Amino acid sequence: MIIIFAGAIGRFPVGGQAWCEMQYLLGLQALGHDVFFLEECGSESWVYNWGTEEFTTELEYPCKYVRDCLEPIGFDNRWIYRAGERSVGMEVNEFLDICSQADLMIVRGSPIPLWRDEYEWPRRRIYIDSDPGFTQINIANGDAELISTVERCDRLFTISQRLGCEDCLIPTVGKHWLKTVFPVFLSHWPYAENGSATDFSSIMQWRSYPEVTYKNVNYGNKDKEFPKFIDLPQLTNQQFCIALTGDPSLLINQGWQVISGWAATFMPDSYHEFIQNSRAEFGIAKHGYVHMRGGWFSDRSICYLASGRPILIQDTGQGDWLPVGEGALTFRTLPEALVGIEAINADYEGHRSAARRLAEEYFDSYKVLSFLLEAAMN
Repeated sequence: MIIIFAGAIGRFPVGGQAWCEMQYLLGLQALGHDVFFLEECGSESWVYNWGTEEFTTELEYPCKYVRDCLEPIGFDNRWIYRAGERSVGMEVNEFLDICSQADLMIVRGSPIPLWRDEYEWPRRRIYIDSDPGFTQINIANGDAELISTVERCDRLFTISQRLGCEDCLIPTVGKHWLKTVFPVFLSHWPYAENGSATDFSSIMQWRSYPEVTYKNVNYGNKDKEFPKFIDLPQLTNQQFCIALTGDPSLLINQGWQVISGWAATFMPDSYHEFIQNSRAEFGIAKHGYVHMRGGWFSDRSICYLASGRPILIQDTGQGDWLPVGEGALTFRTLPEALVGIEAINADYEGHRSAARRLAEEYFDSYKVLSFLLEAAMN
């Protein structure tokens, strides 16, 4: 098939975001499909330049980032970045020809303005909700661009594995959501050889976007959850390293080792290196994910698993669909987090092997994307 994958790399230039899109591109291509990457900004491109610490509407900064991410994986001349009448990458006429022949357009995460006629040309369009709860609440609260995107797609997918469960607070907003998970392209995420890594690590920012409100309940970001576990370094000998985008003072004062998140993981290679050189992941979820109980599971955690790095993550209901206890452990309270650290360190090699097995069984791009395409086209 000819597939157009619409995502966001240049608008959110950090290694983790780039890898999330690249896993799909590499996986779809490995399945034998003709794949092209589209980044559609709408009328204008607004991108935060980490170097100058200001927003820019120029295309040079985001497009260089897209190029530097995609060309090393074989996607040179297979991408286009569009903002109004401006574009970089493929020639527009070449891209229009691709649209006219495309079997499928996949829109992941960020809504795109589907007002361009050519986005109606692919035979089928699907939307992947990668921010469950926040996506549905934004639809319920009238987000016009997101509503338009969803309404023009033939199938809707979500990474919430617990949507529809009695205690899951995510509204369906009258839509039928098919379930999927983030994929990992395993050959690019090998089992890390270094078994003597020391730090439990995390890559995070305090706030990704404003909190949302639904039925008079507010759902927020990690800044509402992390304080519950702020004393952790003082209660264990285990070392922690947090790659943080945001004010580090709260963590440093409590004994966490903090490095600049965007700088340490800016490019796909540095993000990859940071994870593979970690001992395990210590993961705090957004307040909304914890309290909506949608079974949220991060694409970042999957990279840790594939690398043979155990994960210790905040409970969002993952245990209902993923085996936890070996390789992947969850916690709700500070004492449970301490127990998880001790368990991982007591049988580290066992948990390393179990982590890789989980990645292979549940998140292998071949399995995940084969199912996604079958559900999308039927």
